Amino acid sequence: MAAFGSVFMPQMALATYENSNWSTPELVPSDAIQLHPGAHVLHYASTCFEGLKAFRYEDGSINIFRMDRNVKRMQQSSELLSLPAFDESMLEHMIIDVVKHFSEEVPAPPGSMYIRPTHIGTEAAIGKAASPTHSSMLYVLLSPVGDYFSGGDKALRLLLEEDGSRCAAHMGMVKSGGNYASALQPILKARASVNADQVLFCPNGDVQETGAANFLLIDGNEIITKALDSSFLHGVTRDSILTIAKDLGMKVSERELSVEELLERAAKPSCEAALSGTAAVLAPVGTLIHNNKEFSVGSGKPGETTLKLRKALNDIQWGKAEDKHRWLTKV
Repeated sequence: MAAFGSVFMPQMALATYENSNWSTPELVPSDAIQLHPGAHVLHYASTCFEGLKAFRYEDGSINIFRMDRNVKRMQQSSELLSLPAFDESMLEHMIIDVVKHFSEEVPAPPGSMYIRPTHIGTEAAIGKAASPTHSSMLYVLLSPVGDYFSGGDKALRLLLEEDGSRCAAHMGMVKSGGNYASALQPILKARASVNADQVLFCPNGDVQETGAANFLLIDGNEIITKALDSSFLHGVTRDSILTIAKDLGMKVSERELSVEELLERAAKPSCEAALSGTAAVLAPVGTLIHNNKEFSVGSGKPGETTLKLRKALNDIQWGKAEDKHRWLTKV
């Protein structure tokens, strides 16, 4: 497989908002959109997106994981960015229609079809820095992806950053390109200076999230992660993992976690940490870097509970375990 997210299906689903109305969604070439150079999105970052996956089962059927939750979050992002409102059912039908159209291209496990709904402001108006766009474009791209861990299950290195945030606190709940862009420089500097894979943002000692994923600390039978607020992204994978953990009888603690407590718990031999997200589900964390010192998380290797939780979620996604929470939509 090519690099994750670098190959696209030749068509996408698209709808546009003009004159207070949405157009009828249609399939169009994936490389055919037109934007005026003065489009609102290009100047004032009126853009949000989602990431979800469709899976091929052994019987040949195609199932989309937690589409309803992703659509609701995209509605929320659009509202917080003052983008035109859309009906959930319209976006759901766009996703289903384009996945169905390319159902033969959905890879078998451990691959999947990555789905990227995107909403952008298109009004040509560079004088609207303090006003919302009156027109927009909603489209759904598809990208077949392979096994995220094909190169091996590597424990990640995280730099703890206490002086900065991933994004503005009131924008944390928005899945917007600007939030990822604002985290890019700290991540690049961390890679160059201490060979870190990611930055774990901990403003004023408050452990929040990395540049592209939620953070989970696993101490024995307990998972500790920051309680939901407006400062960070409410991950769908995070929610899924926490639900599965409860099903397995684990204690789930959604609360404040300080850097001091994190490092103290990480020193325990049985402690684990992981990053949750659509691409990797759960990626193990082996090393924390703080004030130029390195701290192993437990053994420093992928943890048993991390791998167990990831497998439990994969088994639901791949149709190997019961979908008792009704997370899957059959195409």
